Amino acid sequence: MPSDDPTEASRRDVPPSGRVADAVAGHWADRLAPRGWRPYLRLARIERPVGWWLLLLPCWWSAALAATAADRTGPNLWHLLLFLIGAVAMRGAGSTYNDIADRDLDARVARTRSRPLPSGQIGTRTAAVFLVAQMLVGLCVLLQFNGTAILVGMAALLPVAIYPFMKRVMPMPQAVLGLAFAWGALMGWVALFGRLDAPALWLYAGTIAWVVGYDTIYAVQDIEDDEIAGISSSARLFGSRLILAVGVCYGAAVLLMVPALRLAGAGALGWLGLALFGAHLARQALRLEPRDGLGALTLFRSNRDAGLIFFLGLAADSVWQGLIGA
Repeated sequence: MPSDDPTEASRRDVPPSGRVADAVAGHWADRLAPRGWRPYLRLARIERPVGWWLLLLPCWWSAALAATAADRTGPNLWHLLLFLIGAVAMRGAGSTYNDIADRDLDARVARTRSRPLPSGQIGTRTAAVFLVAQMLVGLCVLLQFNGTAILVGMAALLPVAIYPFMKRVMPMPQAVLGLAFAWGALMGWVALFGRLDAPALWLYAGTIAWVVGYDTIYAVQDIEDDEIAGISSSARLFGSRLILAVGVCYGAAVLLMVPALRLAGAGALGWLGLALFGAHLARQALRLEPRDGLGALTLFRSNRDAGLIFFLGLAADSVWQGLIGA
């Protein structure tokens, strides 16, 4: 007789390779890494790199915008490297924590039941130890910054801690995810200036709207399973108005970033970067199909490119303004 245990059912659905359903096909973590390492790499989402990119890019935007405001010739390269290491470590830690909290819910959703915990590739206690190890790496990175940046960085743990539980109690948990994933928009600025100013706060607000928009697209993959499992998401909440809602989120993101650039003294290249970023987001909204999960995943992943375009515009602007002002 078939078992009613969702965890047992999820284990039957995992491919022999152990590969997670929405991982990048042919990623080195699934092909080349030692077999004993693979469950840990999957738990940290190493084979789904868009997540750490989306955590990293607001840090880089903020660092580049701060460089413009400080009349520096380009963002601090040491800070960019620290943010890269920290983003990979803390995205892995956040994902591990999320998977520990959601292991029972993940077993009920087709896309997530192949993850290491619900599929039985790794145990909960082992995952908790791995979580602590990743957080220690993140702490080592954070301690390289000034005291104010350390305090601001530590405060990010609050939205990270409560996010996994929001899908059980609120209709749009993506708003809490936005608070967490947008935090880097504060970090680049405070790392350079040792304080938070209006441009960083405006950038943070715009980044929250961006996160809600792209994670709503991501949630399109799970609409049917979420309805069955009773899991809340913005994709379910917006329903037939999904495309309009994503467009509003993306439009708000760009509009909220306008005062950030203006107050920081951005030049033509920074504004061009924002315009191209906005055009990329508009294209995503127009191409979104509410029941096309695979297409939604492709659009979601394209936010890495959108964010890089914006960063390159801001970074080039700070370099150019620094050179002509020298």
